[in-house]
Amino acid sequence: MPATNHDPHTFAELARVVALGARIQRRKARGKGTKALERRADKITAKAEAREAARRKK
Repeated sequence: MPATNHDPHTFAELARVVALGARIQRRKARGKGTKALERRADKITAKAEAREAARRKK
């Protein structure tokens, strides 16, 4: 179930994306790579959007 009517993410997905975002910002501040973390966050978002698109089609 989505967290809001305007967002495809569940509360658990939101928590994971926010946590990854915090890790990304810390790594950027230290000058380290963030590509893998960004890919993980993008995967979570894509999965949520696909799930909600499938629900709307039904």
